[in-house]
Amino acid sequence: MVFLKHTCTMNANEQAQSLHWEMGDTSRIPFAAYTQAALHQVEMERFFYQKHWCYVGLEVEVAEVGDFKRTAVGERSVIMVRDAQGQVQVFENVCAHRGMQFMRERHGNRKELVCPYHQWSYNLQGQLQGVPFRRGVRQGGKVNGGMPADFKTEDHSLTPLKVATRGGVVFASFDHDVESLEDFMGPTILHYFDRLFDGRKLTLLGYNRQRIPGNWKLMLENIKDPYHPGLLHSWFVTFGLWRADNKSELKMDAHHRHGAMVSTRGAMGKADQVTQVSSFKEDMKLHDDRFLDIVPEAWWNGPSAAMVTLFPSVIFQQQVNSVSTRHIQPDGHGNFDFVWTHFGFAEDTPEMTRRRLRQSNLFGPAGFVSADDGEVIELSQMGFEQKPEHRALAELGGRDVADADHMVTESLIRGMYEYWRKVMQA
Repeated sequence: MVFLKHTCTMNANEQAQSLHWEMGDTSRIPFAAYTQAALHQVEMERFFYQKHWCYVGLEVEVAEVGDFKRTAVGERSVIMVRDAQGQVQVFENVCAHRGMQFMRERHGNRKELVCPYHQWSYNLQGQLQGVPFRRGVRQGGKVNGGMPADFKTEDHSLTPLKVATRGGVVFASFDHDVESLEDFMGPTILHYFDRLFDGRKLTLLGYNRQRIPGNWKLMLENIKDPYHPGLLHSWFVTFGLWRADNKSELKMDAHHRHGAMVSTRGAMGKADQVTQVSSFKEDMKLHDDRFLDIVPEAWWNGPSAAMVTLFPSVIFQQQVNSVSTRHIQPDGHGNFDFVWTHFGFAEDTPEMTRRRLRQSNLFGPAGFVSADDGEVIELSQMGFEQKPEHRALAELGGRDVADADHMVTESLIRGMYEYWRKVMQA
């Protein structure tokens, strides 16, 4: 069975079109979608650099004038900064002179942005304001060197991205004709976004960072997959934070690119199939039961967990009292950096802040839960590379693409690849 025509003369579009989807739909995903370098470059252009909004950070990370954060959109390094007028700006981290990625610090405060190579300086709106020896050097009554007479600083600004903010979250796009952020999310996903980012002032609690040796799409799949949490994660199924028999719902936007998985802890019928899975550890006990010191919050409005995937770059997480963003930063078809930003709200009591920090230990590179996800993504990529002509199954719950009121389905994954195929012309 052949899933990809093998030829070195095919361009990326031809490679995308030559992928064989065994059932004609997206219930069986060719491994080549995760392993082809040429396809990856087309993905970067079509999903990260054109027609899409990408997450870059929280406004609280650049709270004061001159505050900056170095981050990424796709594989491109960018700088988010608060300008002198109090607005958030995002620029590509590439000097207009010789192309150096000049900002190396992750965070800091600057009155201006200066490239160390030749000290070209830019103001906080990315405009070139200083060029050493622009007028040359006077020696012995003679002026040597300097820029040409027609050199104009306004022609050499940093490349700006279009910026949109909502609820304290910052998005950017290289495509200045991109649709509005609200239209990009769509009303269904916007509802869950606004549930978490409802206008309250945010506070920054900290970061986790990891590099995962797997294709970037696998993390989005992981958070669109309600099948695995109650099977892979002993913590979830044993302590009831996320189980297949919890009250739940799965929602998508009209394009099926974004998704929300919502679960309510304790609202379960304790199905026998759940308590009989091997990851359920009835005798598992906590030495410190403060990890389960869960306090329902008014803004939950019921659900104790909501995982929102905003394609292609970010996951917004609420798992009981722990809230965070998860930023996907691809690096080649087989690696991505994964940055967790844990936050709280200015109205939180000191006790709630400690609770959020404590529960954040469930997540991140060494989290009681999330360490499992990093490992299975790595092992999945190894399997894809070993057997690139094969395909993955995503048939749980049928082969259609639809919202659901249960977790025993892979419909959100099928929906994402339906969108992927459309954009990639696959």
